[in-house]
Amino acid sequence: MRAEHWLGQAALVSRTALACGALVPLQTRVLNPPDLHPFVLRELLSRTPRHLRAEGPKPNPFLPWDRPLEVGLLGESHVLLLNKYPVQPNHLLVISQSWKPQDGWLEAADWDAVATVAADTGGLWFFNSEASAGASQPHRHLQVLPRRVGESSCPLAPLLEAQLRGERKPWPWAYRLSRRPDGGDGSDLAELYRLHGADLDLGSPERDGRPRHPYNLLFDDRWFLTVRRRREHEAGFSINALGFAGFLLSTERSDRSWLERHGPWALLTAVAAEGEGRILAAG
Repeated sequence: MRAEHWLGQAALVSRTALACGALVPLQTRVLNPPDLHPFVLRELLSRTPRHLRAEGPKPNPFLPWDRPLEVGLLGESHVLLLNKYPVQPNHLLVISQSWKPQDGWLEAADWDAVATVAADTGGLWFFNSEASAGASQPHRHLQVLPRRVGESSCPLAPLLEAQLRGERKPWPWAYRLSRRPDGGDGSDLAELYRLHGADLDLGSPERDGRPRHPYNLLFDDRWFLTVRRRREHEAGFSINALGFAGFLLSTERSDRSWLERHGPWALLTAVAAEGEGRILAAG
């Protein structure tokens, strides 16, 4: 059983960051429109934070990073931070200490940093490759929503695991899904990333300076998912990787009547690249 060191440290830092105003949790409420299950829809009650507004240039909040949000250093290349504007408690960011572009290829140091955190703290990991995939910042960062032992990582996790068992048909968009090894140490992540990228025609680091298309990554201890994207929004809903985990956020721009008419699956189909899902086994 994991000791959950990083989760405990995040809770401690959260208390002091709240007290000094560095941490600004967003106020939301869960909505329950019909035919939404298993998706979770939250309405944003707080004022939309700067990183979700479309207007104006966006300063880099990670150079330098906000020290009261620092949970710990991950070697010499990365740092673990609290998300300044979380919807869920202890939302963590793994960022590069020096400048790395969000829309570039993830590198060995990124995966090493992820493995350091994942060694004792489980959860839902996700990555938005660029603005068209829901990235709000241009500086390299992966994100994790920590989970306690035995807690499901996200609303769509049971459906993803059912696909891996061959019990459900693929969804109608371009994605690749793989099972992760039991008790893995994170060494599989880089291989799965490259395997999925090649199969989705994202390219490869050896041939392409940057990925050819926007994409999202999502993974937990049991599975790894890559979704190729074509746009960031539909019907006023901004969709990042968490949409493909089953989490939706409604803001003042969102057309909830559209969502109730068409359903959440239509929302994902609209923003994902056309294609079909495939299950890939790591080599």
